[in-house]
Amino acid sequence: MRRIAISVAASTLSLSLAGCSMLGVSGSSASARPTKGDDVTVGLLLPETANTRYENFDYPIVKKQVASLTRNQGKVDYANAGQDAKKQASQMQKMIDDKVDIILLDAVDSHAIAGEVKKAKDAGIPVIAYDRLAEGPIDAYISFDNELVGEVQARSLLEALGSQADTSDKVVMMNGSSTDPNAKQFKAGALSELGGKVTISDSFDTVDWKPENAQANMTKAIEKIGKNNIAAVYSANDGMAGGIVKALENAGVTKLPPITGQDAELTAVQRIVSDEQYMTVYKSYPDEAAAAAQMAVAKVQGHDIQFDALTQDSVDSPTNKDIPAQLLTVTAVTRKNIKSTVVADGFYKISDICTAEYKAKCAAIGLK
Repeated sequence: MRRIAISVAASTLSLSLAGCSMLGVSGSSASARPTKGDDVTVGLLLPETANTRYENFDYPIVKKQVASLTRNQGKVDYANAGQDAKKQASQMQKMIDDKVDIILLDAVDSHAIAGEVKKAKDAGIPVIAYDRLAEGPIDAYISFDNELVGEVQARSLLEALGSQADTSDKVVMMNGSSTDPNAKQFKAGALSELGGKVTISDSFDTVDWKPENAQANMTKAIEKIGKNNIAAVYSANDGMAGGIVKALENAGVTKLPPITGQDAELTAVQRIVSDEQYMTVYKSYPDEAAAAAQMAVAKVQGHDIQFDALTQDSVDSPTNKDIPAQLLTVTAVTRKNIKSTVVADGFYKISDICTAEYKAKCAAIGLK
């Protein structure tokens, strides 16, 4: 059922981004409650800057899409918490005080922010959980299928280990922050594929997703297991994969084991080119950000048909059930398909990836 829902959500996204008129919804539609015109203010709360996606993709795309949907009359009130849950709570309270029309919330701590979500609800401000499922009375949720992300990462690791993979292979798991509900779902998805096929010799929940914390954790794992006894490393994202590579290289490992990642960061794609990282998970942040903006504007303007078309799935949080949601699909990126994924989609140009340092290795895999 989950896979069917994903397909529906993905096709719905393609339809919805083509324009409101395709859904039979317009500013004059009888189904649209006259709640707000084009002068909407969307509050956008993002969690941190360590991951380059938030500043490079999410914020600018949400801003552009809101302007496009409101004939340049709408605006985005943006704040980034820098991985500080208390700071994010203050930022959200300010948006409530400033009476923004709706809030897109990517929570630093999904549990800790629940009180502010309720305050927004009490003030009549809808909250859409963006990328991470926040607790409290949120109105909708948009993200990627997080268990599928973990499954794709794990399958890629098994593929890298090849037909000889067995329970004697020692794998290190570098999971994300314990305060991020997505991290738990990535981990669950990965374990559903790895269980019984390899040995998880060490596992970490990495504080704040920080690369330096992942590097420190990996150093501990190397000391415990031995630098030549690690068959593969499950890394929940690209930033941590970078820290893992540093730890292995500092330990004198010359042939790196396969390492996973997520987010298709430019440095990660370059590591894949140079055979330092096996794969990353490509998630179309432009699609996610654009759809989130459309959900926010539709909700505020009372375009119920459009909003329902964008949220045909549903999810449960620890505090609320049957939350309207849209879950997007993901793709594994390896050396074999860089050109047909991140390059073909315009995420990066070949010139971005194949700088002087990587030019020869790009040529060797046909990336030119």
